[in-house]
Formats: sequence, structure tokens, C-alpha cells
Amino acid sequence: MQINISGHHVDLTPAMRDYCLTKLDKLSRHNDLITNAQVILSVDKLIQKAEARVHVNGNKDIFADSESEDMYAAIDSLSDKLDRQLLKHKEKLRSHR
Repeated sequence: MQINISGHHVDLTPAMRDYCLTKLDKLSRHNDLITNAQVILSVDKLIQKAEARVHVNGNKDIFADSESEDMYAAIDSLSDKLDRQLLKHKEKLRSHR
């Protein structure tokens, strides 16, 4: 799985990048069909925002975003949201077969 992380009005520190990578690497244990992920971390005044678009085989994109006062909390919430959506997508594929 290829993960691209970019920042909008925020300097990406190596610690922030590593934290994001470890959280999103856990998504591949549920669904091995993930090809790539685009993550954008941004700051708007006091709100830290993390959003991601995950591309799954079968021309399906899964999008999630999260806002918090702490960037690490926003990344945690984002990974939880993506995890739930990927599990739901996996169940849909399994039930249609």
C-alpha cells in the first residue's frame, strides 16, 4: 500500500509522519485490496484537520475526515473512521458473492 502524506498550512514533522504511517498501516490487515492512500493534514485557526482518500480495487474510493484540537487525536479518529468503512466495504463484498 502506498501512502502519500501532505500538509496544508502545517509543517509535517517526522514524528507526525511516522505516527500517521503506523496508524494507516493497520488498515491493510483488514483489506489487502487497498492500493494507495492520500492523506492531507491541515490547520485552520485552532482546528487541526486530517482527511484521507483510500483507493480500493474495483474503482472504489473511501473518504473520511476528522477534526480536533490536537493533530494526533485527529489522526486517531481518522484511522478509526477508515477502519469502520473498510470493514463495511469488506462485508458488502462478502455478502454479494
